[in-house]
Formats: sequence, structure tokens, C-alpha cells
Amino acid sequence: MSGSYAPAINSRNPSFSVLGKVTFTKAEKEFLSRNEACRIATCHDNIPHIVPVSYVFEDGVFIFATDYETKKYENISKNNRIALAVDVYSSVGNKALCVQGTAELVERGSEFARLYKVFHERFEWVRSDPWKEGEAPFVKVTPISKVSWGLK
Repeated sequence: MSGSYAPAINSRNPSFSVLGKVTFTKAEKEFLSRNEACRIATCHDNIPHIVPVSYVFEDGVFIFATDYETKKYENISKNNRIALAVDVYSSVGNKALCVQGTAELVERGSEFARLYKVFHERFEWVRSDPWKEGEAPFVKVTPISKVSWGLK
């Protein structure tokens, strides 16, 4: 099964995309570009781990940075399956986009340099605490499924 479909599951009428190439609607892309924090979930030995991270969304892929000494890095190194949620909570109307996907480490080379430049331009914390190749990798999350709600 591939593509997107929007089943009437509840009043929020979430939009689903399962398996195959995940595409994002204009509203989803705008929502993702307006936000910079998400929560990522990793798992190893059947123990889930969830943490907030700053992200960049480009060309249908989510990118974040991590340190080598973190649980998320350890988990991704052993199990590249990952989940991610970007949400804005309101008691009158939640907005969210959640994906499940695969994680790929980017540790060196031209791709690392390109991503570092993107993060350096976007985030003050990168400019305040810079790092070099080999000190902290980027993680690229390629979605394999998604669900969103409250985005019109």
C-alpha cells in the first residue's frame, strides 16, 4: 500500500500516509517550517526513549544533531527505527504531525558540512557552541509512514 488516504477515524479526521514514498501536504510543510522542535523516540532492548530535539525539515526528510554520548545515539546505532512528533497543544485544537521512519547517521564529508551550515544559520545554540566533524553527528530521518491532524 502506498500514497495517502484520509479515513474518517474521529472528528479530527487525521490524514495518513503509509508505506511507500511519504509525501507532505502544503499545510503540513508550512506547519513543519514554522516549528523547530520535535520529540524523537528511539528504542533498544524493548525500552523506549523519547527526547526533544531541534530539527530541520527539507525535501521530505527530518534532520537533527546529537552527541555521541547520548542514549539516542546509542539506540540509533543499534536500531535505526525511529518515531518523531511535531505538535502544538491547545485545549481547543491540537495540531500535530507524527512520523515513523528510519534514521541514518551523517558524521563526515560534504553532507555533514552542508547540514552544519544549515544548522549554523538557523539555530543560535549552534553558533554559541560550535562543533566539528567527528565531534557530533547529524541524524537524517526518512519517513516511512505519517499521520497529521489539525492542519488545514
